[in-house]
Amino acid sequence: MKLSLAIVALALAVPTVSYAQDSIAVVSTDEYPNTFSSGSANISPFTQKSKRFNDWAVSFGAGVPLIQSADLTSIKNGNGKNLFGYSAYVSIDKAITHAFGLKVQYDRGETRQGWFNTKDSAPDANAVGARTQYDAISLLGDINFSNLLRRVDNKSTYRWAIHGYAGVGALAFRAYQKDATGQSLVSEVKPFKLNSLFGQAGAGVKFKVNRRLDIETRLMYVYSGSDEFDGGGAQYSAINQREEQVSDNFFNATVGLSLKLGKHESHLMWHDPLQEIYYKLDVLANKNQDIEVCKKGDADNDGVCDDWDRQLDTPAGARVDGAGVALDADLDGVIDLYDKCVTVPGPVENQGCPLAPTEPSGPVKEITTNMEGIEFDFNSDRILPNNTPILNNAVNYINSSNATYTVIGATDTKGTDEYNQKLSERRANSVKNYLIKNGVGKDKINAVGRGEKDLKYPECDPAEKCPEWKNRANRRVYFEAK
Repeated sequence: MKLSLAIVALALAVPTVSYAQDSIAVVSTDEYPNTFSSGSANISPFTQKSKRFNDWAVSFGAGVPLIQSADLTSIKNGNGKNLFGYSAYVSIDKAITHAFGLKVQYDRGETRQGWFNTKDSAPDANAVGARTQYDAISLLGDINFSNLLRRVDNKSTYRWAIHGYAGVGALAFRAYQKDATGQSLVSEVKPFKLNSLFGQAGAGVKFKVNRRLDIETRLMYVYSGSDEFDGGGAQYSAINQREEQVSDNFFNATVGLSLKLGKHESHLMWHDPLQEIYYKLDVLANKNQDIEVCKKGDADNDGVCDDWDRQLDTPAGARVDGAGVALDADLDGVIDLYDKCVTVPGPVENQGCPLAPTEPSGPVKEITTNMEGIEFDFNSDRILPNNTPILNNAVNYINSSNATYTVIGATDTKGTDEYNQKLSERRANSVKNYLIKNGVGKDKINAVGRGEKDLKYPECDPAEKCPEWKNRANRRVYFEAK
């Protein structure tokens, strides 16, 4: 039985120990070590060769098992004395994260329980003593509570850690009973049988001696799963009828060492994942960073630095957006500072307010050879509804005049010269067709386009120099008498 369990434990241990040896050498520099990658500035895939911490260990230790829940116990049973056995363990440990790992553990020991120590003679005919030799192999989960619950503002290095363990495995044992007639084997469970399943859980405290060695004390509670583990005999024997429990359980207190494998300076279970952040914050805190704001100043005093101000000549008193452009709430091309109707679109000529529709009565007297024009949306030749009163007035004006007129189309400076020339011609023809449709004779009007060469505001070349209301005023059609 012992040989079988030992062979299984060795078969698991040899490949894992070999796999644990990392061939990457530790580089000693003044820079903080990057424990998550290859240490270079370039990010590389995480592999066994790129890791910068150890994550394998071998643990071993010895202690004292005490049967606590059974028909025959080790704690003050019969004559009021405690009977101490012995135990030993060895395990292969793998850290999965800084707070969780796995262990493959082999345990061997002997418990002593009953009225007297089986090394001694029975004190009387009714006294019963027992001892149980056991071997076990189990898979344990390991939770590092100190790392898991570590405060983020705790930047100190730590050398103490609380661990929790729990797992299941196979338990094989031989239970011997001794009375006045002598000692005999009363129960035996073979390894890896259905009735050999057991579980154990507990906690331990680790102390980090150095980068290679940890000391640990553990207290584990072992659930054997058998009512015959204590040496009381068969399930329905006289001794096993004393208590109602169906499993004989015991505490196992041990002290051991953990040997950390690998060539790196730190082990993952002692690694604080926030340590690199602490380092970078300390570096930033020690730097004297002089930040120069508004290097180019604020020429128009609109509260937006010229470094990112898109309108450097904002009129005094105008409200601006984050880019320093004067606000135009109704998007009519008249900034709110000059707009008399802030929420209602209107032409520039009427200070941003819509024109009241008027019906002309009688012929319009010709006072000047030029008529005020109309504006267009960006990249459009569509006549806007608020411009129809102006055009209707122009119909009467032209018909009552003896002169002929030229409809002149113009654009802003956005776009190419060739495109703007064609756009200005479409705008002029759009107005010409409207006038002819509404009663102007074809012989009294013609249309030409001047592209971006006829700007109402010549300073808007390029268009980015001017606010939108000036560019909108450049996108127009006006009339000229011959």
